[in-house]
Amino acid sequence: MAQTGQIFKIHSDFYYVNHNNQTFECKLREVLKKQKLKIVVGDFVEFENGAIEKVLPKKNYIPRPNVANIDQIVIVSAVKEPELSFEQLNRYIAFAKYYNIPTELCFNKNDLSLDDSTIEKVFQIYEPLGFDIVFTSAKEKDGIEDFKEILDGKISVLCGSSGVGKSSLINAINPNCNLRTKSVSEKTERGTHTTRHCEIINITDTMRIVDTPGFSNLKFDFLMPNEVDELFDEISKYKGYCKFSDCLHDKETGCAVLEHIDNIDLSRYQSYLTFVNEAKEYKERVKYSGTKHERETHFKHHNDKMAVKISAQKRQSARNTQKQSIHKEIHEDK
Repeated sequence: MAQTGQIFKIHSDFYYVNHNNQTFECKLREVLKKQKLKIVVGDFVEFENGAIEKVLPKKNYIPRPNVANIDQIVIVSAVKEPELSFEQLNRYIAFAKYYNIPTELCFNKNDLSLDDSTIEKVFQIYEPLGFDIVFTSAKEKDGIEDFKEILDGKISVLCGSSGVGKSSLINAINPNCNLRTKSVSEKTERGTHTTRHCEIINITDTMRIVDTPGFSNLKFDFLMPNEVDELFDEISKYKGYCKFSDCLHDKETGCAVLEHIDNIDLSRYQSYLTFVNEAKEYKERVKYSGTKHERETHFKHHNDKMAVKISAQKRQSARNTQKQSIHKEIHEDK
């Protein structure tokens, strides 16, 4: 009789499934291989005699790292070493918002900060947005109880730049986890990845985290520019009052966001503009793909001294088809 469990690690062709706190090493049935399903850490599966029979529907899913069925994303930043980057923090927050996953904020290495202004700024910006915020020091064991409270009873993905102390925080909760850690380079002021694969780890009987290699290539070049404001609650609440429906809240006249710009933190607004510029890359890709066939056809026949004109109906059809193709390619992992 088939049993139900959750994949907590994938290595080569082997899938390690947790069922009632027991580990089962499984492989895929050939019929599932032929279906080319996207099977990732966190997936719930039905298995029997070491073979996965069925992959159950995902509650949620995030790509890069590939993980499914998580309860929350905990964004870990360092107060110092490396220096706190508000743009990077806003990038992670927007990423979690896009995938509609609850988010908590943790600021580690609090023992290295002698300036309370950074802490005050963090609360000033993010507390009104509804985020729970904890400050910790993995080295001094400060704030660890607050951090444990955030993780208790959930499967959490720890998200943050290399060297901010994600592994150190987990080791502070349970030294038996013995996750690899590495210090920040003095030359680059950056950390290096110490996690090489994606795996769900039981920290305690009631806490599980997804140890990941990191969130790679996190750019918003898969959205249209006028979709980015939905990732910022303090901006999107004004968009319905803008004069133009496609307003990008930059220099447009009649922009309700600009009229209320004093109510929006400058670093958050600057991050928004950065993400809009990244989204413009996607818009250009779609625009280019819609005219690429026309250009190639024109140049090909121009060399033969032939003038070819594509009808408006066929031209629009080609644009729509290629836009859908690119959109599918970019979102295939979503």
